[in-house]
Amino acid sequence: MRRAVAFASAVVIALALPAAALAHDQPENAQSKWVMADWILDTFFIFSGLALVVFLVAWKLGHFQDLEQAASIPLYVEEEDYYTPEWALDEEEWR
Repeated sequence: MRRAVAFASAVVIALALPAAALAHDQPENAQSKWVMADWILDTFFIFSGLALVVFLVAWKLGHFQDLEQAASIPLYVEEEDYYTPEWALDEEEWR
């Protein structure tokens, strides 16, 4: 009997919760139309400000020195060519 009462109360609570979620909806007015735009602008300025701070710290620590040398490092890595087909490597093709 306890299981049936617990199950019935769980069902009633599950059916009542969606109605409670609708209770906090704000009314449509002139100010509420800009709420999403305000959040978008706030997050843009927060993340762009943080990115600027990280960039300045990296610059001051010297991470942007000798970029030409750092860009050529991947050219020295030897690895197998997976993209060129075998027929393209034939001697007759390159003559």
